[in-house]
Amino acid sequence: MMKKLITFTLLLFAMTASSQEINKKTKDAAGNTTGLINICSRAGLQALPEMQHRYDVEYPAYQPDANTILALQPLMKGKKITIVMGTWCGDSQLQVPHFYKILDALHFKEQDITLICVDHSKQAENGLIDGMNISHVPTFMLTEEGKELGRITESPRATLEKDMLSIFAKK
Repeated sequence: MMKKLITFTLLLFAMTASSQEINKKTKDAAGNTTGLINICSRAGLQALPEMQHRYDVEYPAYQPDANTILALQPLMKGKKITIVMGTWCGDSQLQVPHFYKILDALHFKEQDITLICVDHSKQAENGLIDGMNISHVPTFMLTEEGKELGRITESPRATLEKDMLSIFAKK
């Protein structure tokens, strides 16, 4: 039942995503941009001033474990990754640039990554993340053929790449 719900949610997400405004900015009462919401791109994320600063620091500073990257490489075929994050969230500002560094080291295709930004109540618009059971951000959902294999929530247990390997290796 859970697998069917996840498959349905991902299908619904794909249909909803195609009609969403990419990199939609949220604004406060004064009209100042406070973050992003809904489907976002990496470029949109990096263009947001508070994210750009953290990205510019965190991305180059993170050095993924080379042996773990080598072990992950053959396991990445056919996988998709959904990242749910808050541009306002310190954990997201730290972990998302690290995660992108890992994905770049793996030569993971950008079209296989879905980035969704949420507001402070961890919601997106139009039910975009309904059924995903997001309680903390960032949440990295690792899927294959529409089925969730596992997720990394908020902070990794070991490192992001080692947690990914443990999820993909148990498949």
